[in-house]
Amino acid sequence: MSARDPIADLRRIAFLLERANEATYRVRAFRSAAKALAGLPAAEVTERAGNGTLTELAGVGDVTARCVSESLAGEEPVYLRRLVATEGSDLDAEATALRAALRGDCHTHSDWSDGGSPIEEMALAAVELGHEYVVLTDHSPRLTVARGLTAERLRRQLDHVAQVNAALPEGFRILTGIEVDILADGSLDQDDELLARLDVVVGSVHSGLKDERAKMTRRMLKAVANPHLDILGHVTGRMVSSRPAGVTGPGDRGHRARTRNESDFDADAVFAACAEHDTAVEINSRPERQDPPKRLIRRALEAGCRFAINTDAHAPGQLDWQRFGCERAALCGVPADRVVNTWSAEQLVEWTHARD
Repeated sequence: MSARDPIADLRRIAFLLERANEATYRVRAFRSAAKALAGLPAAEVTERAGNGTLTELAGVGDVTARCVSESLAGEEPVYLRRLVATEGSDLDAEATALRAALRGDCHTHSDWSDGGSPIEEMALAAVELGHEYVVLTDHSPRLTVARGLTAERLRRQLDHVAQVNAALPEGFRILTGIEVDILADGSLDQDDELLARLDVVVGSVHSGLKDERAKMTRRMLKAVANPHLDILGHVTGRMVSSRPAGVTGPGDRGHRARTRNESDFDADAVFAACAEHDTAVEINSRPERQDPPKRLIRRALEAGCRFAINTDAHAPGQLDWQRFGCERAALCGVPADRVVNTWSAEQLVEWTHARD
Protein backbone atom coordinates (compact mmCIF):
# COMPACT_ATOMS: atom_id res chain seq x y z
CA MET A 1 0.00 0.00 0.00
CA SER A 2 1.53 3.33 -1.05
CA ALA A 3 2.13 6.01 1.55
CA ARG A 4 -0.27 8.92 2.00
CA ASP A 5 0.85 12.50 2.60
CA PRO A 6 1.04 12.75 6.41
CA ILE A 7 1.27 16.56 6.40
CA ALA A 8 -1.87 16.83 4.27
CA ASP A 9 -3.66 14.41 6.62
CA LEU A 10 -2.66 16.45 9.69
CA ARG A 11 -3.88 19.65 8.05
CA ARG A 12 -7.13 17.98 7.01
CA ILE A 13 -7.74 16.87 10.59
CA ALA A 14 -7.10 20.43 11.82
CA PHE A 15 -9.52 21.79 9.20
CA LEU A 16 -12.28 19.39 10.23
CA LEU A 17 -11.73 20.16 13.92
CA GLU A 18 -12.03 23.89 13.20
CA ARG A 19 -15.17 23.35 11.17
CA ALA A 20 -16.65 21.29 14.01
CA ASN A 21 -15.84 24.09 16.50
CA GLU A 22 -13.59 21.83 18.58
CA ALA A 23 -11.21 22.99 21.29
CA THR A 24 -8.28 25.21 20.33
CA TYR A 25 -5.65 22.91 21.84
CA ARG A 26 -6.78 20.03 19.60
CA VAL A 27 -6.56 22.12 16.45
CA ARG A 28 -3.20 23.56 17.49
CA ALA A 29 -1.77 20.09 18.09
CA PHE A 30 -2.35 19.03 14.48
CA ARG A 31 -1.35 22.34 12.87
CA SER A 32 1.83 22.45 14.98
CA ALA A 33 2.73 18.91 14.00
CA ALA A 34 2.13 19.66 10.32
CA LYS A 35 4.35 22.72 10.57
CA ALA A 36 7.11 20.76 12.31
CA LEU A 37 7.13 18.04 9.67
CA ALA A 38 6.91 20.46 6.75
CA GLY A 39 10.39 21.70 7.62
CA LEU A 40 11.97 18.24 7.39
CA PRO A 41 13.01 16.10 4.42
CA ALA A 42 10.46 13.37 3.69
CA ALA A 43 13.12 10.70 4.26
CA GLU A 44 13.74 11.93 7.81
CA VAL A 45 10.01 11.89 8.60
CA THR A 46 9.81 8.30 7.38
CA GLU A 47 12.93 7.31 9.35
CA ARG A 48 11.62 8.90 12.57
CA ALA A 49 8.25 7.19 12.14
CA GLY A 50 10.06 3.89 11.78
CA ASN A 51 12.30 4.25 14.84
CA GLY A 52 9.71 5.93 17.05
CA THR A 53 11.41 9.32 17.41
CA LEU A 54 8.74 11.57 15.91
CA THR A 55 7.73 12.76 19.37
CA GLU A 56 11.23 14.10 19.94
CA LEU A 57 10.30 16.90 17.53
CA ALA A 58 8.85 20.05 19.07
CA GLY A 59 5.16 20.19 18.22
CA VAL A 60 4.66 16.45 17.66
CA GLY A 61 2.85 14.43 20.32
CA ASP A 62 1.76 10.83 20.67
CA VAL A 63 -1.56 11.27 18.85
CA THR A 64 -0.14 13.22 15.92
CA ALA A 65 2.82 10.82 15.65
CA ARG A 66 0.40 7.91 15.41
CA CYS A 67 -1.49 9.69 12.61
CA VAL A 68 1.78 10.24 10.74
CA SER A 69 2.73 6.58 11.04
CA GLU A 70 -0.68 5.48 9.78
CA SER A 71 -0.42 7.86 6.80
CA LEU A 72 3.05 6.63 5.90
CA ALA A 73 1.71 3.06 6.03
CA GLY A 74 -0.85 4.03 3.40
CA GLU A 75 -3.78 4.02 5.84
CA GLU A 76 -6.24 6.82 6.43
CA PRO A 77 -5.48 7.85 10.03
CA VAL A 78 -8.07 6.56 12.48
CA TYR A 79 -8.49 10.07 13.91
CA LEU A 80 -9.29 11.43 10.44
CA ARG A 81 -11.61 8.55 9.62
CA ARG A 82 -13.64 9.16 12.78
CA LEU A 83 -13.95 12.87 12.04
CA VAL A 84 -15.19 12.22 8.52
CA ALA A 85 -17.68 9.64 9.79
CA THR A 86 -19.19 12.05 12.33
CA GLU A 87 -19.51 15.15 10.13
CA GLY A 88 -22.63 17.30 10.52
CA SER A 89 -26.04 16.66 9.02
CA ASP A 90 -26.91 17.58 5.47
CA LEU A 91 -28.53 20.90 4.62
CA ASP A 92 -32.12 20.99 3.40
CA ALA A 93 -32.78 21.65 -0.27
CA GLU A 94 -33.20 25.44 -0.03
CA ALA A 95 -30.08 25.96 2.05
CA THR A 96 -28.12 23.57 -0.17
CA ALA A 97 -29.11 25.51 -3.28
CA LEU A 98 -28.13 28.81 -1.65
CA ARG A 99 -24.79 27.42 -0.52
CA ALA A 100 -24.10 26.12 -4.02
CA ALA A 101 -24.81 29.60 -5.43
CA LEU A 102 -22.16 31.28 -3.28
CA ARG A 103 -18.94 32.00 -5.15
CA GLY A 104 -16.89 33.55 -2.37
CA ASP A 105 -16.69 34.84 1.19
CA CYS A 106 -16.57 38.56 1.93
CA HIS A 107 -15.41 38.54 5.58
CA THR A 108 -12.28 36.63 6.69
CA HIS A 109 -9.27 37.22 8.91
CA SER A 110 -5.61 36.19 8.86
CA ASP A 111 -2.74 36.25 11.32
CA TRP A 112 -2.05 39.82 10.26
CA SER A 113 -4.71 40.74 12.83
CA ASP A 114 -6.53 38.29 15.12
CA GLY A 115 -6.80 35.27 12.84
CA GLY A 116 -4.90 32.06 13.42
CA SER A 117 -3.40 31.32 10.01
CA PRO A 118 -1.37 33.00 7.26
CA ILE A 119 -3.12 34.56 4.28
CA GLU A 120 -1.79 31.78 2.05
CA GLU A 121 -3.37 29.03 4.18
CA MET A 122 -6.72 30.80 4.26
CA ALA A 123 -6.65 31.22 0.49
CA LEU A 124 -5.75 27.59 -0.22
CA ALA A 125 -8.52 26.38 2.11
CA ALA A 126 -10.96 28.57 0.18
CA VAL A 127 -9.72 27.04 -3.09
CA GLU A 128 -10.33 23.53 -1.72
CA LEU A 129 -13.89 24.52 -0.77
CA GLY A 130 -14.56 25.55 -4.35
CA HIS A 131 -14.60 29.30 -3.80
CA GLU A 132 -13.68 31.57 -6.68
CA TYR A 133 -12.50 34.30 -4.33
CA VAL A 134 -12.10 35.24 -0.71
CA VAL A 135 -12.05 38.77 0.68
CA LEU A 136 -9.36 39.41 3.28
CA THR A 137 -10.84 41.74 5.90
CA ASP A 138 -8.44 42.08 8.80
CA HIS A 139 -9.29 44.61 11.49
CA SER A 140 -8.68 48.36 11.49
CA PRO A 141 -6.28 50.19 13.87
CA ARG A 142 -8.61 51.20 16.72
CA LEU A 143 -9.28 47.55 17.55
CA THR A 144 -5.89 47.14 19.20
CA VAL A 145 -6.97 44.00 21.04
CA ALA A 146 -7.25 42.35 17.60
CA ARG A 147 -3.95 43.79 16.31
CA GLY A 148 -5.80 46.06 13.91
CA LEU A 149 -3.86 47.23 10.85
CA THR A 150 -2.51 50.75 10.75
CA ALA A 151 -2.49 52.47 7.38
CA GLU A 152 1.15 51.50 6.95
CA ARG A 153 0.55 47.83 7.77
CA LEU A 154 -2.48 47.74 5.48
CA ARG A 155 -0.39 49.09 2.60
CA ARG A 156 2.17 46.33 3.25
CA GLN A 157 -0.61 43.78 3.29
CA LEU A 158 -1.89 44.99 -0.09
CA ASP A 159 1.58 44.41 -1.56
CA HIS A 160 1.73 40.96 0.04
CA VAL A 161 -1.70 39.99 -1.30
CA ALA A 162 -0.59 40.94 -4.80
CA GLN A 163 2.38 38.57 -4.45
CA VAL A 164 0.22 35.74 -3.08
CA ASN A 165 -2.34 36.16 -5.85
CA ALA A 166 0.38 35.75 -8.45
CA ALA A 167 1.13 32.27 -7.05
CA LEU A 168 -2.45 31.02 -6.53
CA PRO A 169 -4.28 28.68 -8.92
CA GLU A 170 -5.76 30.29 -12.00
CA GLY A 171 -9.41 31.19 -11.54
CA PHE A 172 -9.06 32.09 -7.85
CA ARG A 173 -8.11 35.39 -6.28
CA ILE A 174 -7.89 37.11 -2.93
CA LEU A 175 -9.83 40.36 -2.95
CA THR A 176 -8.47 43.14 -0.77
CA GLY A 177 -10.59 44.41 2.07
CA ILE A 178 -10.93 45.39 5.69
CA GLU A 179 -13.31 45.00 8.59
CA VAL A 180 -13.29 48.64 9.59
CA ASP A 181 -14.55 49.79 12.96
CA ILE A 182 -17.60 52.03 12.97
CA LEU A 183 -16.46 54.64 15.47
CA ALA A 184 -18.61 56.38 18.09
CA ASP A 185 -19.45 59.24 15.71
CA GLY A 186 -20.24 56.90 12.81
CA SER A 187 -16.99 57.53 10.92
CA LEU A 188 -14.87 54.67 9.59
CA ASP A 189 -11.57 53.77 11.20
CA GLN A 190 -9.19 54.02 8.23
CA ASP A 191 -7.90 56.57 5.74
CA ASP A 192 -10.38 57.40 2.97
CA GLU A 193 -7.64 57.00 0.38
CA LEU A 194 -7.02 53.42 1.49
CA LEU A 195 -10.70 52.56 1.77
CA ALA A 196 -11.14 53.69 -1.83
CA ARG A 197 -8.34 51.33 -2.94
CA LEU A 198 -9.85 48.24 -1.34
CA ASP A 199 -12.14 45.83 -3.18
CA VAL A 200 -14.58 45.33 -0.29
CA VAL A 201 -15.13 47.25 2.96
CA VAL A 202 -17.04 45.58 5.80
CA GLY A 203 -17.95 47.95 8.62
CA SER A 204 -18.83 46.72 12.13
CA VAL A 205 -19.50 48.13 15.56
CA HIS A 206 -17.08 46.65 18.12
CA SER A 207 -17.26 49.19 20.95
CA GLY A 208 -20.01 51.04 22.79
CA LEU A 209 -22.36 48.16 22.07
CA LYS A 210 -24.58 49.20 24.98
CA ASP A 211 -25.07 52.76 23.69
CA GLU A 212 -28.61 54.02 24.02
CA ARG A 213 -30.94 53.50 21.05
CA ALA A 214 -30.87 56.97 19.48
CA LYS A 215 -27.09 57.25 19.68
CA MET A 216 -26.50 53.80 18.17
CA THR A 217 -29.00 54.50 15.41
CA ARG A 218 -27.29 57.78 14.45
CA ARG A 219 -23.93 56.06 14.51
CA MET A 220 -25.05 53.26 12.18
CA LEU A 221 -26.95 55.57 9.82
CA LYS A 222 -23.87 57.74 9.32
CA ALA A 223 -21.72 54.69 8.60
CA VAL A 224 -24.22 53.22 6.13
CA ALA A 225 -24.32 56.53 4.27
CA ASN A 226 -20.54 56.48 3.82
CA PRO A 227 -19.88 55.55 0.16
CA HIS A 228 -16.85 53.46 1.16
CA LEU A 229 -18.92 51.06 3.28
CA ASP A 230 -20.08 48.06 1.25
CA ILE A 231 -21.30 45.59 3.88
CA LEU A 232 -22.69 46.22 7.38
CA GLY A 233 -21.10 43.49 9.50
CA HIS A 234 -22.64 41.48 12.40
CA VAL A 235 -25.38 44.04 12.75
CA THR A 236 -26.51 43.64 16.36
CA GLY A 237 -23.16 42.62 17.89
CA ARG A 238 -24.85 39.85 19.84
CA MET A 239 -23.17 36.68 21.12
CA VAL A 240 -25.55 33.80 21.72
CA SER A 241 -22.92 31.43 23.15
CA SER A 242 -19.31 31.26 24.25
CA ARG A 243 -16.73 32.07 21.61
CA PRO A 244 -15.74 29.05 19.53
CA ALA A 245 -12.63 27.23 20.54
CA GLY A 246 -11.37 26.29 17.09
CA VAL A 247 -9.04 29.26 16.57
CA THR A 248 -5.36 28.47 16.63
CA GLY A 249 -3.49 31.74 16.36
CA PRO A 250 -2.34 34.38 18.83
CA GLY A 251 -5.79 35.40 19.69
CA ASP A 252 -9.10 35.45 17.93
CA ARG A 253 -9.13 38.43 20.26
CA GLY A 254 -12.29 39.84 18.77
CA HIS A 255 -14.38 36.86 19.91
CA ARG A 256 -13.76 36.51 23.64
CA ALA A 257 -17.21 37.47 24.90
CA ARG A 258 -19.31 34.71 26.42
CA THR A 259 -22.82 35.94 25.69
CA ARG A 260 -23.95 39.45 24.81
CA ASN A 261 -27.33 40.99 24.16
CA GLU A 262 -28.19 42.72 20.91
CA SER A 263 -27.39 46.39 20.55
CA ASP A 264 -30.48 48.60 20.65
CA PHE A 265 -31.11 50.60 17.47
CA ASP A 266 -33.93 51.47 15.08
CA ALA A 267 -33.63 48.48 12.76
CA ASP A 268 -36.24 49.74 10.31
CA ALA A 269 -34.38 53.04 9.88
CA VAL A 270 -31.00 51.32 9.48
CA PHE A 271 -32.29 48.78 6.96
CA ALA A 272 -34.09 51.49 5.01
CA ALA A 273 -30.77 53.35 4.82
CA CYS A 274 -28.99 50.16 3.69
CA ALA A 275 -31.52 49.77 0.90
CA GLU A 276 -31.25 53.44 -0.07
CA HIS A 277 -27.44 53.45 -0.18
CA ASP A 278 -27.21 49.89 -1.56
CA THR A 279 -25.21 48.69 1.44
CA ALA A 280 -25.44 44.94 1.97
CA VAL A 281 -26.45 43.50 5.34
CA GLU A 282 -24.20 40.70 6.54
CA ILE A 283 -25.63 37.36 7.58
CA ASN A 284 -22.79 36.33 9.87
CA SER A 285 -22.32 32.56 9.91
CA ARG A 286 -20.30 32.24 13.12
CA PRO A 287 -22.18 29.81 15.39
CA GLU A 288 -21.74 32.02 18.45
CA ARG A 289 -23.07 35.11 16.66
CA GLN A 290 -25.99 34.03 14.42
CA ASP A 291 -26.28 37.73 13.63
CA PRO A 292 -28.65 39.21 12.69
CA PRO A 293 -31.38 37.14 14.33
CA LYS A 294 -33.95 35.72 11.92
CA ARG A 295 -36.59 38.34 12.72
CA LEU A 296 -34.16 41.06 11.59
CA ILE A 297 -33.13 39.16 8.46
CA ARG A 298 -36.80 39.15 7.50
CA ARG A 299 -37.13 42.89 8.17
CA ALA A 300 -34.04 43.62 6.09
CA LEU A 301 -35.46 41.48 3.29
CA GLU A 302 -38.77 43.36 3.43
CA ALA A 303 -36.83 46.66 3.34
CA GLY A 304 -35.24 45.64 0.03
CA CYS A 305 -31.69 45.11 1.30
CA ARG A 306 -28.97 43.08 -0.32
CA PHE A 307 -27.15 40.52 1.82
CA ALA A 308 -23.71 38.96 2.15
CA ILE A 309 -23.49 35.49 3.71
CA ASN A 310 -20.06 35.52 5.34
CA THR A 311 -18.14 33.32 7.74
CA ASP A 312 -16.07 35.92 9.60
CA ALA A 313 -13.55 33.07 9.56
CA HIS A 314 -10.46 33.31 11.76
CA ALA A 315 -9.10 29.88 10.76
CA PRO A 316 -9.20 27.73 7.60
CA GLY A 317 -11.82 25.25 8.82
CA GLN A 318 -14.18 28.07 9.69
CA LEU A 319 -14.43 28.96 6.00
CA ASP A 320 -16.90 26.08 5.71
CA TRP A 321 -19.27 27.76 8.18
CA GLN A 322 -21.17 29.47 5.35
CA ARG A 323 -23.64 26.59 5.51
CA PHE A 324 -24.86 27.92 8.88
CA GLY A 325 -25.59 31.32 7.39
CA CYS A 326 -27.27 29.70 4.41
CA GLU A 327 -29.56 27.72 6.70
CA ARG A 328 -30.73 30.88 8.44
CA ALA A 329 -31.06 32.83 5.20
CA ALA A 330 -33.10 30.04 3.61
CA LEU A 331 -35.42 29.88 6.61
CA CYS A 332 -36.09 33.59 6.12
CA GLY A 333 -36.72 33.28 2.40
CA VAL A 334 -33.62 35.17 1.22
CA PRO A 335 -33.26 34.53 -2.54
CA ALA A 336 -29.86 33.98 -4.12
CA ASP A 337 -30.22 37.04 -6.33
CA ARG A 338 -30.22 39.27 -3.24
CA VAL A 339 -26.86 37.87 -2.00
CA VAL A 340 -23.81 39.75 -3.29
CA ASN A 341 -21.39 36.85 -2.91
CA THR A 342 -23.33 34.80 -5.42
CA TRP A 343 -21.73 37.18 -7.94
CA SER A 344 -18.39 36.70 -9.64
CA ALA A 345 -15.39 38.59 -8.30
CA GLU A 346 -15.63 40.98 -11.24
CA GLN A 347 -19.31 41.73 -10.58
CA LEU A 348 -18.68 42.18 -6.87
CA VAL A 349 -15.81 44.62 -7.38
CA GLU A 350 -17.75 46.51 -10.04
CA TRP A 351 -20.57 46.97 -7.51
CA THR A 352 -18.31 48.08 -4.66
CA HIS A 353 -16.30 50.51 -6.77
CA ALA A 354 -19.42 52.04 -8.26
CA ARG A 355 -20.45 52.96 -4.73
CA ASP A 356 -17.21 54.85 -3.84
